[in-house]
Amino acid sequence: MEREIFITGIGGQGIQLAAKILAEAANREDKQVMLFGVYGGMIRGGPSDSTVVIADEELSAPPILDEGWGLIAMHPASLAGLIGKVRRGGVVLVNTTLVTEPVARDGVTVLEVPATRLAEAAGKIVGAALVALGAFVEATAVVSRAALLDAMRAVVPPHRQSLIAFNEKCCDLGRSWVSGGAEARP
Repeated sequence: MEREIFITGIGGQGIQLAAKILAEAANREDKQVMLFGVYGGMIRGGPSDSTVVIADEELSAPPILDEGWGLIAMHPASLAGLIGKVRRGGVVLVNTTLVTEPVARDGVTVLEVPATRLAEAAGKIVGAALVALGAFVEATAVVSRAALLDAMRAVVPPHRQSLIAFNEKCCDLGRSWVSGGAEARP
């Protein structure tokens, strides 16, 4: 099994953190992982993309990919350039709070999650990427919930440790949204 996952958005949405958490969760499950992020010099508002490759067998080349299995699109900025790279049978999660145009792509599963709105309703807009990540993990089982939460606790920097409980709540809101739980409905 090999899963290539693109995560895209803009600076300040937690794209790089979400990718790092996903990679660490896969690593904690003894999977092979490669991660790389691309972002501009702007702290907020500039393009931010990351790619995570998760496999059962050794990965021997950097993850420069023509296509991938999954996409988490937090903002419409890079969506057009990446949607065509998701291969048939893949999964695309769109943050419908900001991606307002319908995503039509044959042969892939499209998950519509209002991640920013759910995070804002929970108390802080900064949790949107973790809402999306929780939803993606729930829908795909690419890693377990336990590994995701353990990785999040380990990866969150020391100056953000006060957000751990909120981050867990955001992951669970995303999971509930996908599984149809009423607690996720704002």
